[in-house]
Amino acid sequence: MPVRPGLDLHRHDRGHRTTITLAGEFDLTTVPQLHRTVEDCVREGIRTIDIDLTALTFCDVSGLNAFLAARKRTDSAGGSLRLHHPPPPLTRILDLTGTGFLLRSPLSVGALPLPAGAMAGGRPGLRTS
Repeated sequence: MPVRPGLDLHRHDRGHRTTITLAGEFDLTTVPQLHRTVEDCVREGIRTIDIDLTALTFCDVSGLNAFLAARKRTDSAGGSLRLHHPPPPLTRILDLTGTGFLLRSPLSVGALPLPAGAMAGGRPGLRTS
């Protein structure tokens, strides 16, 4: 019996902000990992959640629903949640469903906040505080 690829989820906190990195497949069997992580973040006082999807290889509609539920949960706690670096198939789903504006970064699609003094794309001066 073949082994089904899973999801690796990593969380990196910086004060009241966190970056959650998803790698692998995000589907009905793996969405509970994100639900638990977002709930833990909100309970611990984290109000800004960035989700890095650079290494995401698959996302179905249950994954999209999980992102929308996570955003709703974060919003209800007075916070925000944004997706960064969505793969092209997910970007297409976001566009087709009209939900991209709810989940993608308003600054620039795919841009993750950088620590003070960091450089983005080799260009100095792109920083967040």
